[in-house]
Amino acid sequence: MIDYLVVGLGLAGVSFCEQLEVTGKEYKVISDGSQTSSLVAGGLYNPVILKRFTLAWNADSQLETALYFYGKLETKLGVQLDYKIPILRKFASIEEQNLWFEAAAKKKLGRFLSTTVVVNGNEAIAAPFGFGKVLHTGRIDVKTLIASYEAHLLEKEKFVKETFDFDSLQVLQGYVKYKNIEAKRIVFAQGFGLKKNPYFNYLPLQGSKGELLTIKAPSLKVNEIIKSSVFIIPLGRDHYRVGATYERTDKTNTPTERAKNELLTKLHTFIKSEYEIVGHAAGIRPTVADRRPLVGRHPEHKQMYVLNGLGSRGVLIAPTVSKQLWEFIENEVMLPPEIDIQRYNKKYTISS
Repeated sequence: MIDYLVVGLGLAGVSFCEQLEVTGKEYKVISDGSQTSSLVAGGLYNPVILKRFTLAWNADSQLETALYFYGKLETKLGVQLDYKIPILRKFASIEEQNLWFEAAAKKKLGRFLSTTVVVNGNEAIAAPFGFGKVLHTGRIDVKTLIASYEAHLLEKEKFVKETFDFDSLQVLQGYVKYKNIEAKRIVFAQGFGLKKNPYFNYLPLQGSKGELLTIKAPSLKVNEIIKSSVFIIPLGRDHYRVGATYERTDKTNTPTERAKNELLTKLHTFIKSEYEIVGHAAGIRPTVADRRPLVGRHPEHKQMYVLNGLGSRGVLIAPTVSKQLWEFIENEVMLPPEIDIQRYNKKYTISS
């Protein structure tokens, strides 16, 4: 019997598996790759909400944990994952510049917001009021991360690529059995796929569809991440990622013409260079009404756990909440109330 069966291999699944690996636990992973939000994510880590110039939830401590985590994974997997790139937030007016400087004077924000206006010297970008530079930011290559980790698991015979079949899951006294796998505990890290999970579908996972474009623009010549009405993220070799949209009704992974047009309309408000669209991808972010992750133990089945609801900041959040879940299971360290699924126990009573 193994210690853990993990269902799902996105950012949440990888982060939790790594907790198991470094602590010597026996585990297996089942995933079919159907939930693409991690794969199509821009991969940004940015502690600042750039619409309001405020610090994101617990972002300062999460950033420290995340950078250490991805650095260790780079060494372990032998790939580059962390591309440290500043974000330039385009100012729309002098008033916005003043709001930026007010925010930069605040204690927790000061280390992340530069107090020097970056003057625009790029003829391909319209930015008459310049930019504010966000420090300690960058991009995690999530696609490489997941592919490399899957290969690592395959090599160790810990990965099963298949769609999880709930009819084949038996919840027994003190353990679970899935086909020929017996495990003391099962952790569901399925992203938006949680909606089809009969044990945790009472949780209020809403989902927000995000679409991204990849463009080739040789004359753009941008080395920083640009944030205006959309993000422009440099990928190298004149390629850039443009995104993202937020759509709450469409819950498919199919790219749409509507989202493409929305992104291009926003892009054209500040980009003057020619470009070619070379990619278009979509995925459903696992978002929650209160904007906090869904982490914890099933109200009835004590060998079942969930790790979900990381939203649009999964790169930043995943390493921290994975560690918190592991500490909760193994060392009985209480979960922070704001992420513990116990906050939704009344919904379980109603649905069951």
